[in-house]
Amino acid sequence: MKVIAINGSPRKEGNTYHALKIVGDELEKEGIEVEIVHVGNQMIRGCMGCNTCMKNRNEKCVIDDDLVNEAIQKMKEADGILLGSPVHYAAVGGTMKSFLDRAFYAGSGLYRHKVGAAVVAVRRSGGLPTFTQLNNFINYAEMVMPTSNYWNVIHGGAPGEVMQDEEGKQIMRVLGKNMAWLMKTIEHGKQAIPAPEKEKKTYMSFIRK
Repeated sequence: MKVIAINGSPRKEGNTYHALKIVGDELEKEGIEVEIVHVGNQMIRGCMGCNTCMKNRNEKCVIDDDLVNEAIQKMKEADGILLGSPVHYAAVGGTMKSFLDRAFYAGSGLYRHKVGAAVVAVRRSGGLPTFTQLNNFINYAEMVMPTSNYWNVIHGGAPGEVMQDEEGKQIMRVLGKNMAWLMKTIEHGKQAIPAPEKEKKTYMSFIRK
C-alpha cells in the first residue's frame, strides 16, 4: 500500500515537511510506503476555468508544463493521499491552492474512496481555517477521512520548531496510526462489501431567469 504526501510549503524541509514526516513514519511502521511530493516550491499556475479537462476526460489538465499531471497519476495509483500546507494569511499557501484546484478538478473521480487526510503547520493563528480548506478537497472527492485526537495542526515558527510541540507531534502520530488502520480496514473489506455505485453529479444554479 502507498500514500502520496503533498508538501505545499515553499521550504523543502520546513515545518510542513516535519508534520508530514511524523505521520509518514507511523504509516511506514505499518508497512505502508510513503512518497512526499514537494509542490510548494514550484511554479504552478491556477486553474483557468477552461473546462478542457472535463471535455477530454483524459485525467489531465490542459496546462502541461508543471508537475500537476504527473502528481494526478501518482495520487490515482496511491491508496491514500496526505495534504500538507503552511498557513499564509490564515489560508492555504498560494502555490498549494493552485495545485489542488487543478489536481482535484482534472482528476475528478480518481480519488473516490481513497483515504485522505490533511495537516497544517502554523506559527500562531490561522491553522483551523487552513485545515478546513484542505478538508474541502477531500470531502468533495468522496474520500474517506481518518481523524486524530485533536485538529491536525502543529505549531512552530522557524523550520523544525514544530518538533518542540509535544501535543502537535502526538496529533500527527495518532493521525498516522488511524490512517494506516483505516487504509487496511478498507482494503480488507473490499472483497466482502462492494462499494456503493457512483452517482452522476447533479449541478444546480440558485439563480433562475
